[in-house]
Amino acid sequence: MPRAHIALDRKAVVGPVRRRTFGSFVEHLGRCVYTGIHEPDHPTANEDGFRTDVVELVRELGSTTVRYPGGNFVSGFRWEDSVGPREHRPVRRDLSWHSLESNQVGLDEFARWLKLTGSELMLAVNVATRGILPALDLLEYANHPSGTALSDLRIANGTPEPHDVRMWCLGNEMDGPWQTGFMTADDYGKIAARTAAAMKAADRDLELVVCGSSGSGMPTFGDWERTVLEHCYDHVDYVSCHAYYQVHDGDLGSFLASSLDMEFFIDTVLATADHVGHKRQSKKRMNISFDEWNVWYLEEHKASDEVNHEWRHAPRQLEDVYTVADAVVVGNLLMTLLKRSDRVTSASLAQLVNVIAPIMTEPGGPAWRQTTFHPFAITSRLASGEVLRPLVDAPTYPTARHGEAPLVDAVATVDDGRAAVFLVNRDLSEPARVTVDVRSLGLSRVTEALTLADADPYAQNTLADPLRVVPAANTSAVLADGVLDVELPPVSWTAIALG
Repeated sequence: MPRAHIALDRKAVVGPVRRRTFGSFVEHLGRCVYTGIHEPDHPTANEDGFRTDVVELVRELGSTTVRYPGGNFVSGFRWEDSVGPREHRPVRRDLSWHSLESNQVGLDEFARWLKLTGSELMLAVNVATRGILPALDLLEYANHPSGTALSDLRIANGTPEPHDVRMWCLGNEMDGPWQTGFMTADDYGKIAARTAAAMKAADRDLELVVCGSSGSGMPTFGDWERTVLEHCYDHVDYVSCHAYYQVHDGDLGSFLASSLDMEFFIDTVLATADHVGHKRQSKKRMNISFDEWNVWYLEEHKASDEVNHEWRHAPRQLEDVYTVADAVVVGNLLMTLLKRSDRVTSASLAQLVNVIAPIMTEPGGPAWRQTTFHPFAITSRLASGEVLRPLVDAPTYPTARHGEAPLVDAVATVDDGRAAVFLVNRDLSEPARVTVDVRSLGLSRVTEALTLADADPYAQNTLADPLRVVPAANTSAVLADGVLDVELPPVSWTAIALG
């Protein structure tokens, strides 16, 4: 049995646990909105048509912020279509996902839904095909209290209080040739700088996110961030990162080590951002909004006919059914985001319902938790206070995509009178015995220990069997004399709470 030892030092603080790390993403794509969060004829629907069974699951998930309304969708979006009387809202073609958008759910309705879930709105503006003035108009409509044309329009539309949106995304994946209105780094950097400066002239306390490269595998990666930030470093607060992972050619070992690629991505973007900051002799420190991350079987979807020549309302698109291994990777990626909470201060699991999502629904039927729901929900519930940098001594194994990877990974958080340790065993066949030195934390008992694992790493939760995979109590976890001892099953994710 592989053995690993982890040492925790109460003084080895990375940074605070950022509640925005536990954000999510709702895009007008597939069934994320329609028959996902919104289904007026569903037995659980409220007066706005939102499914309250989904609301309850989102609250359980612990999602803190929601990026909206895209994604690729935002690059063709006219925000004015989504407000006012529903019967007057136009149906538009969405070129990004080749579908029809009814605009029956818009800004005001979505903001009311967010209040039900207890989440904060992160709003994206269309800088790809529109520009500065529409962004300023949306800002006025959303945030100005009253007494102007657009704030009074919001009030007339039934929303007397401003939405007070703090975080704004300046477009989406603007270096991607799939993006409607994609641009060069130079062109995007200029329009992003002008848009950001104008928005901050309206409200200097806004938090603005500029688009980084669409992924670390893009030919533009690195140079894109440098060029864009040289234009708008003084006007924005975050640069975005997007990353998706999947099993390639059955290589489960490499897939389980996906967090190593995320670490590389974060380090590279921060190095580029800091380089630009130093060149400009700026005292500002640019942070990262990792506002799209997940497991996504993109290769399989590209080979399907999900996006075809038909123009359909809310077609079934990107509805990945996740496995135990997928959940272990999602849990590990979330651990990685916590490890960099000094600079990664916002993140969004993409997406929330039906579309590569932790929550699934059936029209007129139930809603259920995917395997990936559980590590996210448990981490959001247990992580608080400060993130500690663990010292991990574990055997390694070779991977084709990431080189040598440790069999065991870990991160910990500590708060007044409690702590949490999050662990992953990447071994495909053997359990791992792990000891964690927690003496510096001054805690004496295990209050909760949960492990997500299965004899079949490809086991899934489905409509027919929604409880096939659930976390189970890990009775091997014992804390004695300041040392936590626990056994981790192969291909597993574990959370242990201490008090």
